[in-house]
Amino acid sequence: MKWGVIATGGIAHAVTADMLKAGATVLAVSSRDITKAQKFAENFGIERAYGDYRDLLADPDVEVVYVATPHGQHHEVVLAALDAGKNVLCEKAFALTVADAEEMIERARSKNLFLMEAMWTRFNPLVRKVQEAIEAGEIGEVRMIRADFGFRHAFSDGDRLWAKEAGGGATLDLGVYPVALTHQLLGVPTHVHAHGSLAPTEVDADAGIFLAYDNGAHALLSCSLVADTGARAEIVGTLGRIELVDPMFNPTAVVINGVEHTIEDEGYQHQIRAVEESVAAGLTENPRITWENTLEVMRTLEEALRQMGVSYAGAK
Repeated sequence: MKWGVIATGGIAHAVTADMLKAGATVLAVSSRDITKAQKFAENFGIERAYGDYRDLLADPDVEVVYVATPHGQHHEVVLAALDAGKNVLCEKAFALTVADAEEMIERARSKNLFLMEAMWTRFNPLVRKVQEAIEAGEIGEVRMIRADFGFRHAFSDGDRLWAKEAGGGATLDLGVYPVALTHQLLGVPTHVHAHGSLAPTEVDADAGIFLAYDNGAHALLSCSLVADTGARAEIVGTLGRIELVDPMFNPTAVVINGVEHTIEDEGYQHQIRAVEESVAAGLTENPRITWENTLEVMRTLEEALRQMGVSYAGAK
């Protein structure tokens, strides 16, 4: 299966390296700066470099594209990729708004093409083990989840993490992980409460998000671009507890009722294999991160942002 990589930033470097480790064929890369695309191609032994993502999408040999642009460009690029007949793996957060995400998914459905949010955490073997342990009743009924992801990042209005048009802010970039984990383990919350501070660029600098469920279960989540909270998660049940050791979004160790389980860090390889297997099987979505899963998380993120006074409608 031949891949095309759109964008050449840090995440594109990390994922492309793991694509090659997983045995994937990366045929092409694009960047708005052709010299960056050429350098990226040279570094990874990629055959074709393009100075515009539209040129990459016009390449008839590319079967799957990995969209690694900032969030603010996902909607435009994913729609163009689907219209070009390409299967798509799109970085998280999937879109700036629920409406954009719905349009992207409807386009994939209408084209009968594979589309998946790159929520690699769901393919981590230890996260899968945690879910299986919970489903088997090893910690009883889950009553509380605590999860944090935060680090200090100097403010600059031109930095993608702070720029509104790029989809900057703590919640979309970091909070998506704790929220997605809670959705995975507890489902869709019945109540969302959020509080945070805003940067001069009108994106959230940090956020506390409380997700509540009708049965009394709840999640205490945080994300921050101004404080180093670390990236840990704890799941507490009526009969025990589970800890996802930092980094909770790609743990190499989890502790289930006092027993530690470890794995080697294989990064994004599990996700890449899942995409290739899904496309080969003729699927349009992967059962571990379905289109509805993505929309459910987007709705929670959008509501949390609304309560903090952040809206990305018209930000692009």
